[in-house]
Amino acid sequence: MSSFFTAPASKRKRKYEETSTQLKRKKQKSNGIASDRGLQRKSSKRDESISSDDFEDDDKSETAGSGHAHVSSDSEDENETGAERRLRLARRYLETVQEEIQEHGFDAEEVDRDLIAERLREDVAQTKGKLYRRIASEIDFLTATKTYLRANTSTTTSLAWELPIVPDLNHLDNDSPSKASSHSHRRAKKILFTRGSRNKAGNRDYSHHTAPILTVAASQSGQFVVTGGADKRLIVWSASDLKPLRVFTSHRDAVTGLAFRRGTNQLFSSSKDRTIKSWSLDELAYVETLFGHQDEVVDVAALATERCISVGARDRSARLWEVVEEKQLVFRSGGRSEKGHPTNRHLDANGAGTAPPSYSEGSIDRVAVVDEDTFVTGSDNGAISLWSVHRKKPVFTVPVAHGLDPPLTPEEASAEQEPDPNAPAPPQPRWITALAMVPYSDLVLSGSWDGWVRVWKISQDKKRIEEVGAVGRDRSRTGQSQVTDGDLVEDGCSSQPKDRGFVPGIINDLEVFERGDKGADGLYVVAALGKEHRLGRWKQVRGRNGTAVFEIPKATLTVPTSVQASGSVDGSKGTNLIP
Repeated sequence: MSSFFTAPASKRKRKYEETSTQLKRKKQKSNGIASDRGLQRKSSKRDESISSDDFEDDDKSETAGSGHAHVSSDSEDENETGAERRLRLARRYLETVQEEIQEHGFDAEEVDRDLIAERLREDVAQTKGKLYRRIASEIDFLTATKTYLRANTSTTTSLAWELPIVPDLNHLDNDSPSKASSHSHRRAKKILFTRGSRNKAGNRDYSHHTAPILTVAASQSGQFVVTGGADKRLIVWSASDLKPLRVFTSHRDAVTGLAFRRGTNQLFSSSKDRTIKSWSLDELAYVETLFGHQDEVVDVAALATERCISVGARDRSARLWEVVEEKQLVFRSGGRSEKGHPTNRHLDANGAGTAPPSYSEGSIDRVAVVDEDTFVTGSDNGAISLWSVHRKKPVFTVPVAHGLDPPLTPEEASAEQEPDPNAPAPPQPRWITALAMVPYSDLVLSGSWDGWVRVWKISQDKKRIEEVGAVGRDRSRTGQSQVTDGDLVEDGCSSQPKDRGFVPGIINDLEVFERGDKGADGLYVVAALGKEHRLGRWKQVRGRNGTAVFEIPKATLTVPTSVQASGSVDGSKGTNLIP
């Protein structure tokens, strides 16, 4: 026997729902009969209005349907595979490139070179950070013009070039070929100048340097100039008016090197306190410190990726710092320079080539980055080494790249009061004091105190460094195709003749950048000169303090006129053609 209290809840609920639904159905049925009768009595006008409303509803439904179709297409994009997505993006990129070419126009020459394919190759190579430009053979280093600049009477220790500023080179004093080939008689105009005071060394609120400035760098955006000095200070300046924006005193010893990450305002600084520090100049803030070197860090370099390469002087190591991954790769050197390199052979009295003597490496002083996988270092034994991040030892080494100093006298070589006059005092190699290169290219420049900015190129397989020559030096006049014994010993001495392209003094720093679009007009090479080394007075040479600016044009191709006319070779006349 069931009652309200004993019956299951499901039955009670089902019964209640059935009753309510029956009432609703009855009500709808009665309303439907009434509405049908009313519709039959309507006029034709009412029918037309109803039909027009129906068309509007159909239009709305079509619009809604197209919206659903758009959503479905989006869902299809979400469901596409990785290969399909890459194909779609590649097609979009090609369309964008084609539109740019159509907007700017092109001639038949550009069509022949297949601009789209060329740009694709360059973009891919630059994105991956690979060496992709071969420009060393396209520059005419022999016809370089030279201009001297001088800010004060002190040694120029470092320099930086602000890329947005391009000098006006249209007013050269080219009245005669001899003047044009040797150097111009222009004088640079000093725009801004600021100077610190040694008397403020104890004042922590002083917003300037109180000791010699050892390094300087300029941001690629042209917004900041940064200097580091022997007073342990790193100062950020406004490039427009040279007003100090921030003074950092985090380093515990002299700041020796600065490098901006390419295309950003991220800065790396090296110091004698054996650390590398990272800075963000957008916020004018310190980021982090990198530890690992066992001796003072004397130079640092960087490119586009978030990493840098530093050299640690007498710990004889180069270190690649992966900032994001928080790891470092160590590259050990310290061996003897490679013997028998063909461009660095001595010539004896009979003209036979002999390998130069080998010198042990004491410290690595300079570094320059070729691409994200390759870099170059310079050492105190005169060696220039080519490195790959995939090997722990140098791929190739050029020994005695800038020759040897004259032998020391017995009094200079010995600490005895009465030195033995017959004691041997062998000549010593000149240090590599400066390195520079055009990023992502095969061109390398080096400096020392032999009086020349020497030019090198990296081979196609990136396994050798080959000699190109020297900036402004014409070897054809002396008939020399190799570095002879006289080059190795006498360059830069008091007996050195004043020749075209001669750079007196120690080259403490080098900067190189391209003129025109992708170097269409050649190169600028700027050298910081001094009578003393930038880090100390233990090395002094005859020379001048200041800056030398070289303007180097593109190479020209000489084609005999008779070849153009009749196809025969006649070297009496020629026509210069720019390749």
